[in-house]
Order: sequence, then C-alpha cells, then structure tokens
Amino acid sequence: MYMLHRARDLMGLKAQVFEAGEGVGGTWYWNRYPGARCDSESYYYSYSFSKELEQEWNWSSRYPGQPEILSYLEHVADRFELRPNIDFNTRVDALTFDEANDVWLVRTDTGDAVSARYVVSCVGCLSTRNIPNFKGIETFQGDWYHTGAWPHEGVDFSGKRVGLIGTGSTGIQATPVIAAESEHLTVFQRTPNFSIPARNAPLEEKTLNDIKANYQEIRYLCKGSDNGFPFIPVDRGAKDVGEEDRERIYDKFWELGGFRLLVESFNDLTIDEFANETAANFIRQKIREMVKDPKVAEMLCPYDHPYGTKRPPIDTNYYDTYNRDNVSLIDVRKAPIVEITPQGVRTEDSEYELDVLVFATGFDAMTGPLLAIDIQGMNGQTLNDAWEAGPRTYLGLQVAGFPNLFTVTGPGSPSVLTNMPVSIEQHVEWISDCIEFMNSGGKSRIVANEDAQEEWVKHVSDIADDTLYPKANSWYVGANVPGKTRVFMPYVGGMKMYREKCDEVVDGGYKGFSVS
Repeated sequence: MYMLHRARDLMGLKAQVFEAGEGVGGTWYWNRYPGARCDSESYYYSYSFSKELEQEWNWSSRYPGQPEILSYLEHVADRFELRPNIDFNTRVDALTFDEANDVWLVRTDTGDAVSARYVVSCVGCLSTRNIPNFKGIETFQGDWYHTGAWPHEGVDFSGKRVGLIGTGSTGIQATPVIAAESEHLTVFQRTPNFSIPARNAPLEEKTLNDIKANYQEIRYLCKGSDNGFPFIPVDRGAKDVGEEDRERIYDKFWELGGFRLLVESFNDLTIDEFANETAANFIRQKIREMVKDPKVAEMLCPYDHPYGTKRPPIDTNYYDTYNRDNVSLIDVRKAPIVEITPQGVRTEDSEYELDVLVFATGFDAMTGPLLAIDIQGMNGQTLNDAWEAGPRTYLGLQVAGFPNLFTVTGPGSPSVLTNMPVSIEQHVEWISDCIEFMNSGGKSRIVANEDAQEEWVKHVSDIADDTLYPKANSWYVGANVPGKTRVFMPYVGGMKMYREKCDEVVDGGYKGFSVS
C-alpha cells in the first residue's frame, strides 16, 4: 500500500496492485487464527510516512490483535483512497521480461495480461503456507485448518477434541485460546521454543498522548536501530556483571515483556555462547516455575537452539495453559507422527482421537511466495533456476538477470529480523528513489550485476557466521520445509548498517547495478 501511495500520489506514476485476497491487509487479512497478535508494540508497528495518520489513529493496547491491525490497514487504504488501484481476488501467475522493450509482461489468474516498466514484489516473507505432507491427511473425517488461511467466520471449538500441530510463534499464540474454548486440546510438539510473556495491557489515554507527542523521537530511534525497535542500545555484555546482577537484569526485562529481554538486557546474546546460555537458563527456570508437572515443564524447555536464533515468540499465558486438565503435550520428536487417520493422529507409540486438526506449521518463508510465480528474466532464465542452490540477491532488492524487478524485504535484507514496517518503508523509499532516478535520466533498465550480487551473498553469509543464528534449524534457513536448500536468508548486520550500505550504493551512482 505504501508503494502504491508513493508511486501514484507522490511520483505521479500509473500504478496497479494485484492482490490475491478480497481485501487489504496482507498477512493480517489471511492470519485470523485464535490469539493472532503482533509481536511488535502497536504504536511503532505502524506507518511513519504520514504525521496526520499517526495523530488520528488510537491503538487500544500494547500489542494489537489481528482485527485491530486489519482495521488500521483498512483505514489507511480508505484514507489514501488506494482501493481503486487494487485488483482484489487476483493472483499473479507469471512475469516475463520483454528484453526488446525493457518491460515486464504480467499475467494473472483472471486471464488479464498487462505490461509494466517496473514490477515491485510485495508478496511478503510469510505468505506461502507450509502444510506437512502427512500420510492419510485426506482420510481425516473431522475438520482441519491451517492457521495461515483461517476461516473468516471463525471456528467453534466448543465440545471438540482438538489437535494442534506446531509450537512456533503461531502455535504459542493459539494454544491458550483454543484450550479455553475446546473440550480437550492435544498439542503435538517437535521443537520447544523460548517464549517471553507479552505483558499486554490497554493503552491509557495519557500513554497514547505521550506517544503522539513524541512520535518524531520514536521514529528516529526505530530508523537508527539495528532491529527497528525504539530501544536504546545497551553497552553491556553478559560477562560484564556478576550472576546476581545478571539475574536481576533478566528479571526486570522479563517483567517488562516482549523483545526487551533479547534486545536491552545485554549486547552479546546472539554472538556469545556463554552469554546466550545465561539467558536460556533463566528462561528455562521460568518455565519450570510456571508449569506444575515437572515432566511437562522439561518437555517445554528448549535445548536444541540458542535463545533468539529463531524469531522469539511472545505469549499470553502459554506455559500456564499446560496446567489445565484439558491440555496434553505430545513429544513428536520422541515419537514422530506416522499418519493422519480417519479418527485423528497416530504417532509411533499411540493414536489420538480428534474432531479438529489445526496446522500451525508456518510458511515456506521468504522464497516460497516468489517461487510460486513463473518468473522469467533475461535469456529466458527462470527465478526457480536462478535460485536452485538457494536465494541470491543484491541487497535483498534485486536478482541478477531480472531487470526492473524489485523485491520488498527479499532474502538478503534484514526483513524478518526487524520490526517489519521499518524495513518495508526503507525498501519502498529506496525503490521509489531508484525509479525516480531512472525516469529523470531517461533510462529504462536497471539490473543487479552478478559480481555485486555474489559479493553481497557472501557478506550476508559471513556476517551470519559471526553470530549464533546458523546454529538453529529455523525457517530462517528453510529447515521447516523438506527438501528446501539450507541458506541463511535474512541479513543479520542490522537495519542501521544495512541502511548505510544501501545509501552507499546510491551515492556511488547505483554501484553494483547496470543502468541503461
């Protein structure tokens, strides 16, 4: 929506958006599962491009739920009159580059075919659903749902025996709500996660007024930080304090909730194993204190990845939910799921009768949405072929061999490691400025150079290897999708460094790109 606003309203260009959904909202249109809520705080999980928009919208709570975020995005679409330039219920099937005319031919599933000088992919990082190919899924006699395509009318769990597969961020959000509504909830867990309490609460009028009065400073902090949050960087490592002081610091940020424990406690949690283990042990002990059954508590304690190397979930009453009589936790790493039966789920050592199955199994992250489109660039090369050994981009903004095609928050950019609106706005503004540069100079083609791309891919990999991130089998590397090439996809150098590198490219006359 921001790209449309800039292209149409600020640059005076003819622009059209193709949207698969019936309405605006993207991830917040599709993900309507019980408990769906943002993990960034409301007042900075928002657009910064309009001061009037900042002042007129009133967030109700610290962490907004899906309905409120969708309402906000619908308000933005209406306020800036964006809907007339959006084709809803339309999915792009193919993009083909016309080398003779330097335009893209766009074909949709409605049979439309249009041409465009520039194509900007805003397909999102988490939009292609990952549904496990379990044997027998088609025989299940109950209802099953994926959290990424939740029915708009909702699901009634009352009196139902529900099975929930997956304990990532989505599963952690959904578990307490489904448990409270269902007769019984069985959670099938392969990998436990480090989850931090959200400490969600209503935003009082005084707090809202203070936020609005200080938005300029808040946005300044967001744009200047590594992760897009308005937090003050701390110049302190975990080894710099004694054990007692360390526990006190962790306790402080545990009570504050959210990402603050990871970001504001110590500056070395994602780069130093000792530091990380102090945080991991702290969280494990909290889990043991909250979950009454010691065996269940230990099942919920993560040991297979460092804290923070997967996007850290935040929750409301997740661990306490396992104290309910109507909730069971099944370790499917110990006894894997063998098949879905007509009556439920069979593991290697037991069968569980269920009325409803919920797949909280995530997405084919970052590459899946783009590879679902038949994209053909120069010399007929397809994106699937170009990415056969994993995604390769220059700055996460373009792929060599695919001129005039830009990717918002693509692989090789900070994207999912940040507060997403900050990354989105930076990309949209960079792309807009690039198109302005091209048009003002009478140019018609810009394409990333292969050598610049390879240098960037190596930089992304090298900087990741200096951290603990690669130690986790996460969707950051595609580990949740069988057969997907393992490549660490996001850029861990932080938004501040990334923004500087993007600016350097522009200052160098779009260094690393060929312009003609």
